[in-house]
Amino acid sequence: MKLFVGLDVSSFDIKVCFLDGEGEKLRSFTVSNDLPGATKLRDAIIECAAGRDIYTLRIGLESTSVYSFHPSMFLHNDASLKSLGTEVFVMNPKQIANFKKSYSDMDKTDEIDAFVIADYLRFGRLPMSVVKESQYVALQQLTRSRYQLIHQVTKEKQHFLQHLSFKCNTFKEEVDSSVFGNAMMELFFEKFSLEELAQMSIEDLAAFLQEKGKNRFGDPECVAKSIQKAVRSSYRLDKVVEDSIDIILGTTIEVIRTLHKQVKEIDKAIERLMAGLTQTLVTIPGIGPVFTAGIIAEIGQIERFDDETKIAKYAGLYWRKHQSGRFTADDTSLSRNGNQYLRYYLVEAANSVRRHVPEYQDYYAKKYKEVPKHQHKRALVLTARKLVRLVDALLRNHQVYTPKRSVNI
Repeated sequence: MKLFVGLDVSSFDIKVCFLDGEGEKLRSFTVSNDLPGATKLRDAIIECAAGRDIYTLRIGLESTSVYSFHPSMFLHNDASLKSLGTEVFVMNPKQIANFKKSYSDMDKTDEIDAFVIADYLRFGRLPMSVVKESQYVALQQLTRSRYQLIHQVTKEKQHFLQHLSFKCNTFKEEVDSSVFGNAMMELFFEKFSLEELAQMSIEDLAAFLQEKGKNRFGDPECVAKSIQKAVRSSYRLDKVVEDSIDIILGTTIEVIRTLHKQVKEIDKAIERLMAGLTQTLVTIPGIGPVFTAGIIAEIGQIERFDDETKIAKYAGLYWRKHQSGRFTADDTSLSRNGNQYLRYYLVEAANSVRRHVPEYQDYYAKKYKEVPKHQHKRALVLTARKLVRLVDALLRNHQVYTPKRSVNI
């Protein structure tokens, strides 16, 4: 007998539907979304399976942020359910919504949604058992938090540049040095007015930059001259407006520095956790423990995927075909589906690996030259797609990366 259990999870309860292999409803009920409720659900599944020759037992629920995490992990790790060969699937809500469209006259209720999920399990075509082991879950919490922090840094930098254009509108065009280096950040953190910067001697400004930049400027006087050129050619603001802009720049600098500090703390935690995991991706030049962590935290056990194409699709590293009659579009957009975290870490890893591995550097350069627009983005995503093949080979075969070794990539 086959048993399919569909769960519609909310913050406070779980709607449950049991179906057999023929699609007949065996039972439906509701439990609370907490430990007692999950225990009651577990006992009901075992009771239903008792006395029956169960050779397929699948439990499915939609991925609903933190609401689905605890019940999925509870059911996945339960020893009594494992003894029945239970598989737990956490599925993309879009898959269930698309499947439900085949029931054109069906209402929208939580009880019905639980039935649809169970029926989706019954029809098969399941992508993978998404539930991961505890160490991967712990790592995932860190790498996803890091992802959010990096995006906050990017947003704050955009906010800073917008207000820098108010204060000194020609700065970015005239000054060939990173605005976000420590010396430049200190320059704006000190809240110098444009007049003060214009009247400061080249020697004093160069000495300030060299001190705050920890002697990393090759030619601080050249940078100082470019800053003064930008200052003298920029519009002047009223004192009250310039003061308000200085406050915004100063507070934004503090936020950026705080976010960078938090990223470093998470990176340290990731490295400590990675020390206890056996994996070979970190042997790829340029990938490092953090990018490795981001990749394996989302992939989990490699056996969940049939092959590297499934990993690429899971990450959203594929392009949709657009064809009508004899016409096939050459320029199609990258899929917007897939795991955004895995896609981010694969692309970031590819960007780093291409700087260290000639094979990937050449591949990136080749793809860059193939099109007239979006060169970097397209070439980098294609390089990430190539990296997926290497990631799959190393994880699946437990290989260490060796440049001269023949690996199917």
